[in-house]
Amino acid sequence: MREPFQPLRFEQIIYPLWRRKMPAWFKPLAQTVLGSLYPVYEDTHPPQDAMTMAQWLTRWQVVRGMAAQELVACLESSNAQIDVCRYDTPAPSHDGTPVRVPAQWERIERVLISWGILYPSVWDMHAQIAEAISAVATCEILVPHAMWAHGIWAFLALRGRAKLDNVRFLVLPTNDVWIRDYGAIFSKGQHGERVAVNTIYNVLPQYPQSDDNAMTDRYAAHYGIPVQPLNLHTEGGNLWSDGAGTFIMSDQLFYSNRYYTREAMLNYLQRVFAFEKAIITPRLTLEETGHVDLLVKLASVDTVLVASPEATTAEVLRKTRRLFARETNARGQRYNVIDLPTPPLYLNWIFYTIRRHYTNSLTVNGRVLVPTFGIPHDEAALRVYEQAMPDYEIVPIDSRIGVNGGGAVHCMTKEIFA
Repeated sequence: MREPFQPLRFEQIIYPLWRRKMPAWFKPLAQTVLGSLYPVYEDTHPPQDAMTMAQWLTRWQVVRGMAAQELVACLESSNAQIDVCRYDTPAPSHDGTPVRVPAQWERIERVLISWGILYPSVWDMHAQIAEAISAVATCEILVPHAMWAHGIWAFLALRGRAKLDNVRFLVLPTNDVWIRDYGAIFSKGQHGERVAVNTIYNVLPQYPQSDDNAMTDRYAAHYGIPVQPLNLHTEGGNLWSDGAGTFIMSDQLFYSNRYYTREAMLNYLQRVFAFEKAIITPRLTLEETGHVDLLVKLASVDTVLVASPEATTAEVLRKTRRLFARETNARGQRYNVIDLPTPPLYLNWIFYTIRRHYTNSLTVNGRVLVPTFGIPHDEAALRVYEQAMPDYEIVPIDSRIGVNGGGAVHCMTKEIFA
């Protein structure tokens, strides 16, 4: 169903607003009000048994047309593959030699999702992502409590579209859904071994983010993956690699780390990552992350999809297109630059500027998961992908709810290479 364009909206915000730092006297009132929109109580009191989980699923209309009692049987028959993250022993340290970040078109073993359990409206989007991934790779879903894993498994089983043998759960608490940004930059060492590059993540001081910031160390400790620290404030959404010596990022990196000069920054990055050339794009205006995955999408080593100029982003996006039109990759190949449509921005609750970008997609083992927004631009964007990446299956993911948090498919996923 196509939605009419509304420049001002009042839709659910995909951030834990009730955790926001606020005066002590005001917080209980805010939590009470927000409790009608979000499962605030379950943030600290997760369901402990099948009946409580079933009541939650029906109360928040995650599952419709089924009584809680009917759901109990499904939950009790859950075959969810659940592991509990153990990180009492620290992860091993990487030897410090530069690591290679593979391109997304290389073979991927699994993709991580931090399921939006506290945002009932985003369950459908996450289910679409999990279903699309599970057909071609393992989908590993992070949850803060095992009962959530059974609830998600039942939800996916009732939808009947996921390859459930390829869906696994890891009990590992995080603060939010944006795993692209706080998750490790999974890379390869000199001998092909897996390495987790760990950046500093604390971009929103008004929200607690200690679990997000600790996620890489905890995950790596659980699986015994060597960790390479990166002493920079940056997020995975601001890094594309073609796996062949080219890094693409926005100049948000310099805004977030003002104590580095440009030369010192690039020298430091080359001590951690194995690359020969960095292409630095401008960052978007009126968009707080500054991430490059809202501007460009690498389709192949010499093909880049670029968001087309839109009224409020025209200057930045024209500069970005001109940059790639004259640039070459590390191999000296010129880029084939292909334009993607850019929908107009809208304001959510007046203060949140929402930009929708088709570049925010995920390539995984012969598929491309492309965000869609229920607007006419969707068809044009999907056609561009089909023409630019003809050897891939293009899978649309309805991202209308998730984009209210500022991101879409790419922001909500993190790939681990085979």
